[in-house]
Amino acid sequence: MMPPPNPSPTLLSAPIELAGDWGHMLPRAADMVIERMRHACLDGVRLVSDRQPTWLRVDEHPTGSPAVWLHADGTTMAWIIVHIGERDWSKLAYQFGHELGHVAANSWQADAKPAPPCQWLEEAMVEAFSLRGLGRLAKDWKQNPPFAGDNAFGDGIAEYRQNIVRGYTTLADSQGLTGDAAAWFADHRGEIEIPGLNPFAQAMSVTLLAEYDRAPDCVEALGALNRWPGRTGVPIAEYLKLWEASCAELQASPRLPVRLREFLRIS
Repeated sequence: MMPPPNPSPTLLSAPIELAGDWGHMLPRAADMVIERMRHACLDGVRLVSDRQPTWLRVDEHPTGSPAVWLHADGTTMAWIIVHIGERDWSKLAYQFGHELGHVAANSWQADAKPAPPCQWLEEAMVEAFSLRGLGRLAKDWKQNPPFAGDNAFGDGIAEYRQNIVRGYTTLADSQGLTGDAAAWFADHRGEIEIPGLNPFAQAMSVTLLAEYDRAPDCVEALGALNRWPGRTGVPIAEYLKLWEASCAELQASPRLPVRLREFLRIS
């Protein structure tokens, strides 16, 4: 009898390699933190994308910002860049989780250049994805730390996360997002639709985090993002319509795009 074929790697099972300058950090230690965060972000999530990488590279740069490096070498590798301090495991997990969210949202191939007007929304979604993962990582670390006797650091991860959430919640309150999201979007649209994790995207990430917690199947919809020409460069009404159609094609839950349409009153 022929043995069953090996299943294709997924974003959860694809091999991870470390590259770059990790200083005096033991690469195995960094690898353990990255692997724990990958599981915290993806365990229990249906990976529906038909564009998943077959391996991941996590590259530590001494300067610059975290990013997904869009490399045109034809490989099926997703290349994540992080920039952290010595053994700053909370920051490593947080930065890796955000960039892993972009990879989950099909933003890792050479044509995945960020573009307005909807890049802010992807940034908000993947920031919430990382914050969700950090919460799960903190609990797991406290119960089963990767380093012997390091259970208490789970509280440190939880505090790191809470500080971010607290800052974003303050932004949301000051911007008026917590009262009426549709009015918030209408009043600030010119500032909101600037690419990047701008203050409005940061504020929206708290709303999305609550949705992920309330309805975990929302997370799987990230895998249906950006599977159309134009990606984030189309107007938000079209973006949500294309996303819902992509969810249907991949048999993914459309709950997240539907909720965003309701929040922002996009017809």
